[in-house]
Amino acid sequence: MSTEKFEVSGPAEGPAERRAGKPAEESGPTGVLAGVPAPAVCPRCGASGPSVRTVPDACADPDSPRSGLADRLAKAPGAHSTFDSVTHFLEGMILAGIGAGLAYSGVQNDKPLYTAGGTILAVLLFAGTLWVIRGESRERATVKAGKPRAEHLWQPAHYCASCESVFYPTGSPWPGPLTTDQFRKYVWTEAGFDQQIDEQLRKVELPPRTPTGPAAPGGTHGHA
Repeated sequence: MSTEKFEVSGPAEGPAERRAGKPAEESGPTGVLAGVPAPAVCPRCGASGPSVRTVPDACADPDSPRSGLADRLAKAPGAHSTFDSVTHFLEGMILAGIGAGLAYSGVQNDKPLYTAGGTILAVLLFAGTLWVIRGESRERATVKAGKPRAEHLWQPAHYCASCESVFYPTGSPWPGPLTTDQFRKYVWTEAGFDQQIDEQLRKVELPPRTPTGPAAPGGTHGHA
């Protein structure tokens, strides 16, 4: 009877390795597998794990619109669509037409007051409609031009549900934690949406560009 010899060239593979068909990845001194990024840690309260998500993930949560979080973390201001502008134009022209009809009725019936009033109404409505349409067009152009910059600042940011702050894990482009309002003002200002910032958000002040941590001065959660 002949026997076959098996040579062992290295340590035996574990069950997980055999199932995967390749050797397990080495783990570093901290116990984190190589190639797997470390979880983001909030610099304000020290939270990590499920409490800390990227801003896009936080806004994608089904509860974020109901809680108002999606609005507080909005990437860009809302802008009227082209369809909205067309609708507003038609509405304005209808109202201006009513004024013109009143003026025509005054001419036909020899009523100067109707003529003057209808003419003034028609002119004001026509000019006002054009002013509104032009403003909406400029608003769309501004939002479109600033979207790439806003996207660049919005995508890497992380939101901490524990203390409701926003931060960049790498410390760049902003080194410390921000409130949701401060984050929105920062992104909108950098993207060129200054004119779309409302009065309440305009009063929000950004903190100094100095990194803070859970134990650092000013590291406790607060709102501007």
